[in-house]
Amino acid sequence: MAFGIKRNELERWKQEVAEGQISFLTHYWVDDRFPGCSTVTKVGCCDLDKLESWGRQYGLQREWMDLRGNYPHYDLFGDRQQSILQREGQLEQLNKLQNKKA
Repeated sequence: MAFGIKRNELERWKQEVAEGQISFLTHYWVDDRFPGCSTVTKVGCCDLDKLESWGRQYGLQREWMDLRGNYPHYDLFGDRQQSILQREGQLEQLNKLQNKKA
């Protein structure tokens, strides 16, 4: 289940993904399969080759892409999420959610 994002943030992400940009969207997330993880970052792009190339630099495999629906993306969580967001200059998305918990 996803929560903690505003509609305009989701719409911006969808638009950027549809336009072939690499786009980041971080939100709260609860899934019993991943205990201890309370956020996920979706990194999307409709250009699958571009998304695969982007993911390869972080050790992500094409098979890990979520291709369901109209917005192909990788799901990042845990240490990998933190590390990639930091390297991409997108850490404010994660910090915003962590600061809300405090």
